[in-house]
Amino acid sequence: MTGIASALPIICDPEAKERKMNAPVITMIPQADPGAGYRAQKAEIDAAVARALASGWYILGKEGAAFEEEYASWLGTRRAIGCANGTDALALILRGLGIGPGMSVATVSHTAVATVSAIEMVGATPLLLDIDPDTYTMDPDELLSVIDHPPPGLPPLRAVIPVHIYGQASDLEPMLEATRAAGIALIEDCAQCHGATLNGAKLGTLGTASAFSLYPTKNLGALGDGGVLATNDEALADRIAAIRQYGWKERYISDMVGVNSRLDEVQAAILRVKLTALDAGNERRRAIASAYDAALTGGPYAPPQRRAGTEHVFHQYVLRVPDRAAVQARLKEQGIGTGIHYPVPVHLQPAYQGRVPLGPAGCAETADAAQEVMSLPMYPELTDAQVERICVGLRSLQG
Repeated sequence: MTGIASALPIICDPEAKERKMNAPVITMIPQADPGAGYRAQKAEIDAAVARALASGWYILGKEGAAFEEEYASWLGTRRAIGCANGTDALALILRGLGIGPGMSVATVSHTAVATVSAIEMVGATPLLLDIDPDTYTMDPDELLSVIDHPPPGLPPLRAVIPVHIYGQASDLEPMLEATRAAGIALIEDCAQCHGATLNGAKLGTLGTASAFSLYPTKNLGALGDGGVLATNDEALADRIAAIRQYGWKERYISDMVGVNSRLDEVQAAILRVKLTALDAGNERRRAIASAYDAALTGGPYAPPQRRAGTEHVFHQYVLRVPDRAAVQARLKEQGIGTGIHYPVPVHLQPAYQGRVPLGPAGCAETADAAQEVMSLPMYPELTDAQVERICVGLRSLQG
């Protein structure tokens, strides 16, 4: 034997080997587990997939139409339109409203990059505003400021996209009043808030239109990509329905410029099954959140704040943790997975930094939050035993 390996001493410690063999195996609790959602409804989902496959019709057929009707009924809007993903749902709404080059759309930087990507997909200019540090949602005061005093050199503001992040409502009331007075469309980004409410009304029913992601980890998730948008404006819904398929009203004849963004029949069939469990899943998320709240009581980290008048659906359970890396490491040692949503704000990412305009606050609160936010495991299929393990881990942080 030659080389470095041959020069290393051979250490034999039978007791250490025995300790390692007898050490308990810790099963990691993942921060997200989309496969658990499938397993929880496996028989029904498998039957729905088989039905869709046997139909011989795989795009814009009966399953998709039924899902749209059922989703609109559940949400409480006149129309719902399925599409390829949540990013496209936002872009389709913007296209349907005629928003594009020479116009600005305000949103936040503390979001999935998809929100900003959708604005640029249609050729509009994103304006990134700061957040309320307690709820991580758009600061309404800064929005009202830019409506009253538009930043110089910026194209006219034609739409606002508040993001109902982590499953909680943005502070919509002042935004709705200001945008209506200014003739600006308010588009709700509901990618993370399926079923959440504000003053008793479901999010997604309050603005001009709303966009939902159906990504597998969402509260309502497909087993692949998918999106759906909703509106009470029938004319807007008709335009968007045409735009999502090349601008067709009559097959092969484009009455307007369109795109290809369709929800396939297999995913629609799966989503019809999963929609039946959504409300119960949200209740389970709230119960898990309450357990986490109790475990954090008296410790150094405060539970997520809930805005008055809202019903949170906890797509994520997010803590503000200044010593985040150390806390994540301690929880990992106990088999508890964590996540960071989102580690780098959009305005500080290489593709956008120095290029996308910011509001007057300069997204200072957003940058601070990105250094500290940490997400605990959150999905309805967490068992009581797993939740208790996580709570034990949280209580251990108090020492």
